[in-house]
Amino acid sequence: MSQFDHFVGTRPVTGSHAFDVPVLERWLQANMPGFEGPLSVEMFKGGQSNPTYKLITPKCAYVMRAKPGPVAKLLPSAHAVEREFAVMKGLAGTAVPVAQMHVLCEDEAIMGRAFYVMEFVAGRVLWDQSLPGMTNSQRGEIYDEMNRVIAALHTVKFADQGLANYGKPGSYIERQIGRWSKQYVASQTQSIPEMDRLMAWLPSNTPSSAKDESLVSIVHGDFRLDNMMFHPTEPKVLAVLDWELSTLGHPLADFSYHCMAWHIKPGSFRGIGGLDHKALGIPEEAEYIQRYCQRTGFTTPEKLALDWNFYMAYNLFRIAAILQGIAKRVVDGTASSDQAKASGNGAKPMAELAWQFASQVH
Repeated sequence: MSQFDHFVGTRPVTGSHAFDVPVLERWLQANMPGFEGPLSVEMFKGGQSNPTYKLITPKCAYVMRAKPGPVAKLLPSAHAVEREFAVMKGLAGTAVPVAQMHVLCEDEAIMGRAFYVMEFVAGRVLWDQSLPGMTNSQRGEIYDEMNRVIAALHTVKFADQGLANYGKPGSYIERQIGRWSKQYVASQTQSIPEMDRLMAWLPSNTPSSAKDESLVSIVHGDFRLDNMMFHPTEPKVLAVLDWELSTLGHPLADFSYHCMAWHIKPGSFRGIGGLDHKALGIPEEAEYIQRYCQRTGFTTPEKLALDWNFYMAYNLFRIAAILQGIAKRVVDGTASSDQAKASGNGAKPMAELAWQFASQVH
């Protein structure tokens, strides 16, 4: 069994994720054009934040994303499914592949939580970033397609897509440090000394490139291989998934988050750190950065290298705070997958790695 098998496929809906299916079916019949029952529901195994359901009807399948519970019981600003719906709707028709949005419901009376329904995109989710079973050229094509898509996202003219108000302007990284510091403190279940050090260090060591207000784009917030649906056989992204953390922000912060994979060893979180990239046909990080710089024109690899350790420390701090949030939801009983406990345990090693990068900044 692969270490990723527990993420793949669907399972019956159980426990706190269950809801009244006939009520949802009646609501969809009344509010979603083209919907025809009868409806049956399964739950996707992957994803630890917003529970994701497969809605099955005789004619076709849909995907439903929901908050894990009523707003009153959730951390502030977390699980914003209405924002996911807005950004994917806005990106339709651009070079960024997204699923088609069908309907959003913010009325908690229907199933006890807000939700939206979108197209079911059939394809491959590639969980293991070393891409086992592929040829070197296939791996190279997958990585280049990811690079193309993140560059396309960061260069979308978002105001033209009706997304000018999708985030607050300015001070993105400073606000993110504040947000994840607060969220970490609110979700603490253990003492992690490196997190305390990082919360003090990051605000006073933010480089000028990270404060460049001329660089604003839609940022995904969790852009990585397994948040993309690939074509069943081609190296082509059909849809970027899981937009929960997206906003308007600094593209280099988002891109450097994506590049953490080159520094995280397989097993501790999803990464390719320490692997022989050349032997696998996977680009080295420097080559991957160069392609992004060529595609976007935002900066040069040489300039970016000067601040790279800060960006790594910042992003690893951020992922540690996210993983700590999952650990807290395990304790509270609102985590949405069986693997949430293992993910929550990753907070401490991510914080330790973040501090290693911070210690290299001079």
